[in-house]
Amino acid sequence: MLDTQTIPATTAATLPAPKSLVDRVRAVLFGGRRRRFFLTLAVVLGTLVAVNILRKFGPVNSGLIAGPIAAAWLILLARKHGLTWHDLGLSRRTWARGALYALASVMFVGGIYALGVAMPFSRDAFIDMRYQLHPSAALLTAFVFIPLGTILLEEVAFRGVLFGLVGKHRGVWWASGVSSMLFGAWHILSSLKLGDRNKAVIEVFGTGGLAKIAILTAVVLFTGLAGLLLCELRRRSGSLLAAAGLHWATNGLGVIAVAGLWALTT
Repeated sequence: MLDTQTIPATTAATLPAPKSLVDRVRAVLFGGRRRRFFLTLAVVLGTLVAVNILRKFGPVNSGLIAGPIAAAWLILLARKHGLTWHDLGLSRRTWARGALYALASVMFVGGIYALGVAMPFSRDAFIDMRYQLHPSAALLTAFVFIPLGTILLEEVAFRGVLFGLVGKHRGVWWASGVSSMLFGAWHILSSLKLGDRNKAVIEVFGTGGLAKIAILTAVVLFTGLAGLLLCELRRRSGSLLAAAGLHWATNGLGVIAVAGLWALTT
């Protein structure tokens, strides 16, 4: 039997002290590769929070400047982290496939909107005072403001950088889930007054404090589900163009449809 008393004092002194629970958790979460992941994720989220606040409370149309700058910054950050152009959905090899998906999405959404405006029972859903615009202003909004101020940053951030970053470390399903959950949360600030401006929303939810909470909950859930669909398009095509096409069709054609309906009814 080994006599523990015979172990030299110098050897016992060099044995590593047992790690505390805090040290173990820190090593698991922030050790090496994980540390870089969480730091990069924190910077991405901080950037998005700052831009979202600026767009809501800053100068009018500040997103036209902040959006492209933030998108470029996030791409540089992702490349510094080690993501490839393919990881970001920006590989030239997938442009053609992504463009085909985008074209199909535009045609499909355009057909749905045309039917929605034509049918009396669904027409009220398009009565949105935010887009009571002159046709020229509606076209400018649809083809300049929305692509530069909304689509560019959101696609680069959620279906590009976040999808690629989480996917590289946790896999595609985690990437879709995290990206879509954050995409839903991203729309909270922009939807705070939705219940004051959309006739169909008011008819469904009513007015008051509880109605606003219900509206925000519905917006987060709906946009989160929409995010899952956009992530799937990005996954299947390998390109951000596919998701951007559907995203623009939903927003840009929506503005044109609403403005056109206002022009016909006034």
